[in-house]
Amino acid sequence: MWKQKIIETSRGAFEYFVKGKGEPLAITHFYMAFNENGNWFANPFTEHYQVFLINVRGAGNSPTIEVDDQMKLEEIILDLEAIREALHIPKWAFAGHSTGGMLALQYAASKKQSLTKLICGCSAASKAYASHAKSIYCPENKNFNRIIEIMEALNNSNTVQEERRELSFEWGMMSFKNEEKLKYAQTLPNSGRTIGRALDYFRKVAVKSFDIRNLLPSINIDTYVFGGKYDAQCPIEFSYEIANLIPTSKLTVFEQSNHHPFVEEEEKFNDFVKGTIRTHSI
Repeated sequence: MWKQKIIETSRGAFEYFVKGKGEPLAITHFYMAFNENGNWFANPFTEHYQVFLINVRGAGNSPTIEVDDQMKLEEIILDLEAIREALHIPKWAFAGHSTGGMLALQYAASKKQSLTKLICGCSAASKAYASHAKSIYCPENKNFNRIIEIMEALNNSNTVQEERRELSFEWGMMSFKNEEKLKYAQTLPNSGRTIGRALDYFRKVAVKSFDIRNLLPSINIDTYVFGGKYDAQCPIEFSYEIANLIPTSKLTVFEQSNHHPFVEEEEKFNDFVKGTIRTHSI
């Protein structure tokens, strides 16, 4: 199990969970709340890093969201910096998956002096992914209308827990290559409850103006990009784009995965994590 901690910072008292030994590595997500179970994405890193799984503002026991502007990517980065400084960590690695990957890119683009390396997967550097026909978030995609219904229901406080589980499974079925892998995933320790207000803000406000592609060439730290060949949320084309724009990047494609290669190709993903420990030259 992960150990729960609260850290007092200049921007409030934030909750995080820590596990593992080694180089410090921070992980978080824009609209998820974590607990002692860790997370499908974060858990593999604990074999090689000391991982700090952070609840952003509005998640878990971290500070409440007082105004929407506190959910801007730039503000989340400032919160992460306050946490790092309060922990007396000069630099740490940062890893993000999906929307967490967008945070990772924003972090490296604006505060690369605070990072030892960047790990970004199944993500995108702009809002363009939501207009790609392969993405379930594109109006042209066959699953678009249903995914909007699911997100609206998850944002509704009247949606009961059993229905939430069913909706999350349905969302998961769109994001796994097959049902067998999704059912296997559900046997693994995991957390990541959806924070409705943050999800709503992300899809209705933040993503509308998100485009940091012009900043990626300035990133000069070791960067490890990964993507699933069949990703139905952020199509693989956008992982290629990120890797092409960051001069110091290395791309790994998971040939038998949708949006969750750390479960769908568990052994290969573990090898990927090991590879991030080594310093590479471009």
